[in-house]
Amino acid sequence: MTVNQILSTKGSNVYSIISTISVYDAIKVMGEKNVGAILIIEDDQLKGILSERDYARKIVLKGKSSKSTLVNEIMVSKVITVLPTDDLDYCMEMMISKRIRHLPVVENDKVIGLISIGDVVKSIIEKQKETIQLLDSYINGTQS
Repeated sequence: MTVNQILSTKGSNVYSIISTISVYDAIKVMGEKNVGAILIIEDDQLKGILSERDYARKIVLKGKSSKSTLVNEIMVSKVITVLPTDDLDYCMEMMISKRIRHLPVVENDKVIGLISIGDVVKSIIEKQKETIQLLDSYINGTQS
C-alpha cells in the first residue's frame, strides 16, 4: 500500500499558512480546520510545519505568548517529506524513527497532501483485516 492510496481515500486537502503570522492565529486556523499540524508554504515552497506538539512545547511550557510569537520562531523548518509512491511501511518507519506524526507528500517540488500517523495506522490495519479475511476464507475453503 502506498501514500497515494491514502490520499485517494482521505483526499489531498492541504491547509497552509505563512510564517509571519502569530502562533495564536496559526493555532486558530488549525482549530477551525480540525487538524493537528499545518504546513507553512510561501511562494509555493514548503518552508516548515507547525504542530500542536510544537505549540505545547515551545510556547506553553516556555511561558511565551502565542499572540506575540511568530510561527517562524517555533516552526520546524527541516521538514521530512514523502513521495506519493512511497510504501506505508517506509512512512511508519520514518515516523517512528524521527518521532514525528505528520508527513507532507511532495511531488515535483509541490506539496500535494499531508498524511498523519493515524492515516498510516488505519490503512495498515485495513490491509491486515483484508489479509486475515483472505486467509480465513482459504483455510475454511470458502474463498471464491
